[in-house]
Amino acid sequence: MKSTRENLGNIVYSCYAQLSRQGEHFVPDHVLSYQIAGDLTFNDGINDYSATDGSIRFLRRNQLLKFTKIPPANGDFKSLSICLNQQILKDFSLEYGLTSEKKQFSQPLLLINENVLLKNFMESLLVYQLSDQLLDKRLVELKIKELLILLLQYDPELKNILFDFNEPGKVDIEAFMNKNYHFNVHLDRFAYLTGRSLATFKRDFEKVFNSTPGKWLLQKRLQEAHCLLEKGKMASDIYMDLGFEDLSHFSFVFKKQYGLSPSKVIS
Repeated sequence: MKSTRENLGNIVYSCYAQLSRQGEHFVPDHVLSYQIAGDLTFNDGINDYSATDGSIRFLRRNQLLKFTKIPPANGDFKSLSICLNQQILKDFSLEYGLTSEKKQFSQPLLLINENVLLKNFMESLLVYQLSDQLLDKRLVELKIKELLILLLQYDPELKNILFDFNEPGKVDIEAFMNKNYHFNVHLDRFAYLTGRSLATFKRDFEKVFNSTPGKWLLQKRLQEAHCLLEKGKMASDIYMDLGFEDLSHFSFVFKKQYGLSPSKVIS
């Protein structure tokens, strides 16, 4: 099966011939992505968000997302993504005197539809990428500046997201973990996203849940797995969605917990 992922610094071209399911994804920087072919579905722990051929999506930084890439019939999944890291945005902010007004945004992503200028920009960027012109760092820097100008023309309010350089603030750890327990990320990611150091996160976690994070996460995921299996779900369809890295490990810990293999759970 063909699978291609070309990473040219801040610009990534992806091409997959097969269904690609990734168990988790931490988004450390803002990303603008152009869906060339195929469908992409995101899940933020509560809701699904879909992107189809020709759509452009803006993903906010510092969030957890699961995603599924679905190639078109008899074709390849293709996308082109631009990472807008903090240094690029800080330099742009200083150069153009742009600052955030500290407004709160709850949506994990913004779908940008039917914007001719942005779509033409992404198509031109694809031409550069396919001809290896984006190996020139100077050209990449100019194209990202052009993109930021187009984004702000499309929606001036995006400055409140793009140029907000604050780190995550302290949040309710119980609500956060109950929403995000099925994301397979290291504890330091959970700590960062709840606005805590790792040591403080562990201490606060045990105060709230009367358990260590590792034990609680395993029990929570296994309980959810048992409920889904009772409803007729297959182990192969749920293990990744619940934060387990592979099917064999899931089957092992499930049998250790419940005394029977996942396939023996009767719906």
